[in-house]
Amino acid sequence: MTSPPRAPAEARRRPLLASAPTPYLRLLTATQFAFNIGFYAVLPYLATHLGSGLGMAGWLVGLVLGLRTFSQQGLFVVGGALTDRYGPRPVVLAGCALRIAGFGWLAFAGSTATVIAAVLLIGFAAALFSPAVESEAAREAVRHERDTGTPRAHVLALFSAAGQAGAFLGPLLGSLLLLLGGGFRAACLAGALVFVGVLAGHARLMPRADPVRDRDGDRDPEAVGVRDGRRTPAAVPRTAQPGRSSRHAVFTNRAFLLLCLAYSTYLVAYNQLYLSLPVEVERATGSQAALGWLFALSSLLVVVAQVPLTRWSARRIAPRTALVSGLAVVAAGFAAVPLTPVGPGALLPGAALVVLLTLGQMLLVPAARGMVPDLVEDRQLGLATGALSSVSGFAVLGGSAATGALLDAPAPLRWAVLAAVPLAGAALAFTLPAGRGGKEPGARAVAG
Repeated sequence: MTSPPRAPAEARRRPLLASAPTPYLRLLTATQFAFNIGFYAVLPYLATHLGSGLGMAGWLVGLVLGLRTFSQQGLFVVGGALTDRYGPRPVVLAGCALRIAGFGWLAFAGSTATVIAAVLLIGFAAALFSPAVESEAAREAVRHERDTGTPRAHVLALFSAAGQAGAFLGPLLGSLLLLLGGGFRAACLAGALVFVGVLAGHARLMPRADPVRDRDGDRDPEAVGVRDGRRTPAAVPRTAQPGRSSRHAVFTNRAFLLLCLAYSTYLVAYNQLYLSLPVEVERATGSQAALGWLFALSSLLVVVAQVPLTRWSARRIAPRTALVSGLAVVAAGFAAVPLTPVGPGALLPGAALVVLLTLGQMLLVPAARGMVPDLVEDRQLGLATGALSSVSGFAVLGGSAATGALLDAPAPLRWAVLAAVPLAGAALAFTLPAGRGGKEPGARAVAG
């Protein structure tokens, strides 16, 4: 039997600094960090600004938050397609410019129409920016592994940790601005300023990549053709495109559609961190100042526990079990709010919601993403991955408006209904195939 390939001896003998990330990877990692600082300095405080600051009804606040999620989550497939077509640089720069414009607009928006337009612009900016940066990080991690022998998982873990660190610090920045009296407008302008820095960094440092040139500067012989004596990009075979037959196969796949619906209930529940949690925090403490600390707690849990928890679940339980269990834990988070005794600072119920929702998220998200390759053919994987986000985006759009209408309902009823949503998702997930022993799908989701 042939032994597994090992890194070249010279690569193993290199000092630690030789396997450090390349300047381009450092740029992408720093960008992910800054991106989440700017984003999370604003988002946790949006619901209260819309309700208390602008006087919007609860259902309308939910609709606005759902539109933001849909314009981002539902359109990720657009950003990925544009990145494949034009390369990452123009897509990233366009996303940064739109995010700056969106935050600047939101800072001064005073009517429902202008708020919705600004929120849609902010969401679409992320739908451009994030797929481009994440796909480039994955490609560069593979190249770095080939050049240095450093496992790509190490590089991608650093990229993910940088994003979570940004998500940890962003709400704290927003809370600091609120405590200093700057208000929501100051948070928006601070977020826009962060993206000005990101835009400047990428405009100066991001390579002007040729879509048919690989990272080593050589033409890919399979990516070029000859036209009028000149080398041109070759046409992509029609069979490689997700045509009508592939779309029909994906959207008539009962198991895949059930997975989409189950995953959608999680995203509807997760959106309550920006809708119901701010209301609970303000009810308990009289202000939003502690909201940033709860978001920081969520991010810190993911940074510390995601990898060991996913490693354990991938070895011990099937993906379906992880998905069902995660949704049940999310439901328990909502049920715990009216049942948790009020603790120090009256924040214990809100903290219980954040901890349980985050634990459920860490269980179910890798499992759900890892199940997609088991439910569709390989040539349909890209379409199915985009469809998972798009279907979930539509669900959040409708579900947020409905749950926003519950903000004025009695607390026990509101939290019971919110708990029922992920419980319904768990019941749907229980009808899915168990998966291949829970090992490979979960592991693949973590690595990618």
